[in-house]
Formats: sequence, structure tokens, C-alpha cells
Amino acid sequence: MVRLASRRLLLGTAAAALPLPGLLRARGGDPEFEMKLANDNPMSHPNTIRQQEAVDRIYKDTNGRVKISLFPNNQLGGDTDMLSQLRSGALEFMSLSGLILSTYTPISSIYGIGYAFPGYKQVWQAMDGELGGLIRGVIGKAGLHVFEKTWDNGFREISSSTHPIRTPADLLGYKIRVPVSPLWTSMFEAFGAAPASINFNEVYSALQTKLVEGQENPLINIETAKLYEVQKYVSMTRHMWDGYLMLGNGRNFASLPADVQDLIARNFNASGEDQRADCAHSDGAMRTLLEQQGMVFNEPDPEAFRQVLIKAGFYARWKQKYGAEAWAVLEKYTGPIGG
Repeated sequence: MVRLASRRLLLGTAAAALPLPGLLRARGGDPEFEMKLANDNPMSHPNTIRQQEAVDRIYKDTNGRVKISLFPNNQLGGDTDMLSQLRSGALEFMSLSGLILSTYTPISSIYGIGYAFPGYKQVWQAMDGELGGLIRGVIGKAGLHVFEKTWDNGFREISSSTHPIRTPADLLGYKIRVPVSPLWTSMFEAFGAAPASINFNEVYSALQTKLVEGQENPLINIETAKLYEVQKYVSMTRHMWDGYLMLGNGRNFASLPADVQDLIARNFNASGEDQRADCAHSDGAMRTLLEQQGMVFNEPDPEAFRQVLIKAGFYARWKQKYGAEAWAVLEKYTGPIGG
């Protein structure tokens, strides 16, 4: 919960009637507002690096009036734990995949439909445009604040300890970790795999103990989480794009003065743009690093996987779940899906 320093109580009603300069330092050097920001990314991940830059700028720009402490790498628990804390107000800010948030607001996973986006041009047009506005609107009505810029979580690839995924047949019965999200589970069930919903903070141990054979993530997550230590193959399926929504507890955020809200939003959004640029061309460098760690890459044909989803009724089922109106907004950016 946002902590107000005793300074505000000591001002009294007469002083409170006078406008205070927006960036005054709290009396005695203590921050006037102290808050927490959490993520599930390692320290070396662009998400963590850019979030730290944002909170540092916020502290500096407010002359110490606003202090946001960053807790990366699941220090406050797994994604579902942190989301619960965010909703209760125990945590003020977090970054989270919209697909995981869909357990709370189902529409937030719509951008993750398998093989929907051909590339980043369409992704950012959608998320900065009408599709992102639709998602943010629904989440906002559910009590969370969503900052304007979606951060990048990349196009996702499948890794494995047992065999490369060359064709959809290689996924039959395949034990794969997926995040806690109905869409992820549904898609891999359509492939005939055996998906297991596991939070990211437990992925390494699940792979290490052979609870699952593989997992799927963008290359940068495979590298920064050191999954190359427990995986051998990477199949460049690019089966979906995922993003991080920068979220705040709606009640807490609305209680902040307007100048503080604006400054926090401006800095989170600016760092979101920087993080996008970090990730935009990272796959080449990450592939080189992973190959140096002994991982073996292959390039499957995406059309074969898309056809399996069509025949399994995956697209028709999710179009019905999201509704024709929301699906039409998605297809404005992707073109026809599942046809």
C-alpha cells in the first residue's frame, strides 16, 4: 500500500489549503510516497534493467519525493502470487504477461493467439492502437491500472531436453511447461501435447527434475534464466507473441496526486519504449550465445502447425470465447486468422 509520510499529517488544514510545489522533497529527507514494483525477470533481463532506470528517474525527478523499490526475479513470489498481492494493494506495480492476467480478465490474452502476428510491425500497431485500448479498458474496469505502453516479451520458441520439434507430430504426448494461462494450455492441447501450467520461478527445477521435457519462451528468457543448462534443443516455432503489461493497483494509483501519476506514467512508458528497442533485435545475439552453450537449433515450418490448430478447432473456439467484436479488432492488425 502507498505509504504517506507523517509530513502530510503535520501540515495541518491551513497549510494543506496552500498549493505545494509538485516536486518538493518530503520533510527530513524521507520519501512522501513509498511503493513496490515486482517482476519475474532476472537482474540481467532488459525488463529489469529498464524498470530500474524508470524508478531511478522517478526518484530523481521528484527530488526524492517518490521512491519505488524494485523486486525482480520473483522475489515477492511467482506471477500468480504477485498478481494476488497487486489486486489486494499489498503491491503497487508489477509487469505481467496479459496471457497470465487472463485468469482475471480473459480478454487480456487475445493478442497471444497462435500464429496471429506476422511480425513486430503489426504487434505494435495493435498494442499501441485499438486492440491495446480494448484490453486496457477492460482491465481498468476490473480495478487495475494499465500503463499505455506494452513491453516486449518476444516471439516464443520451444525448447527441449529430449528431441527437437520439427513437425507437429513431435508434440504428440510431449510434456511441456506452459505459463498459468488457459490460452497456452488450450493451444498445446490442440497440438496433442501434455502441457503443465507452472509459474516461471519454478521452470528451471521442473526441467531439471524431468517433470517436463521442455518449455516455450523467447530466446532472451531462455538465456537470462540459464535454461540452456537443462535443455538441449531450440525449435524456432515463433508460435505466438507475448508482451508484458505494466500494471498498477487501480485504487492506490488513483489516490496519488495528479503530478505524481503523470510522472510515473511518463517514465514507465518511456522505459517501455527503450525495452522494446532492446528486445527488437536480440534474437540473433541470443541465438549465438545459446549455441555457444551447446544448444542445437532448427527451423520448423510454421504453416504445418497453423493447420493443426485450424483442424483442431482452436481458432473457432477462441473466437467464440473472446466474441466476434473483439476478434474483429484483432484481425484489423493480423488479417484473417484461422482461415
